[in-house]
Amino acid sequence: MPNFEPRDSDFEVRIRESFARQEMMRVLGAALVAVRPGEVEIALPFRADLTQQHGYLHAAAVTAIADSACGYAALTLMAPGREVLSVEFKVNLLAPAAGERFLALGRVVRAGRTLTVCTAEVHAEQGGVIKLVAMMQATLIAAGVPGRRAAEP
Repeated sequence: MPNFEPRDSDFEVRIRESFARQEMMRVLGAALVAVRPGEVEIALPFRADLTQQHGYLHAAAVTAIADSACGYAALTLMAPGREVLSVEFKVNLLAPAAGERFLALGRVVRAGRTLTVCTAEVHAEQGGVIKLVAMMQATLIAAGVPGRRAAEP
């Protein structure tokens, strides 16, 4: 993985504060477990109310944590006063999402001034066994914070 330099020395605080405002992640019960320049990890414990008809974690929940992991990984490298929005993503569901806990690892592949490309892997953990269940490739765009003027990059 490339060694990225964040444009904001307080990027981790900014990421954690933003994540705390993410109602969707709160509803899912997801937690931000690691924040590094260009990389974010989000954990989601299994919950029966997030499953589909076969008892596997629903693809929407898998996709939600992968999307947020990509978005926050991208945001770690953006200047203060910037936010991030997903422009496009593709998800490959590789195996049924069966496990006690799910971990989405988002990583920046290329950080541009406007667009950032990221990948995410979602792993299921079950009885000490870790299995890759999904992969995402995402393109994200830097945007200004509503009501605030963006800082120059």
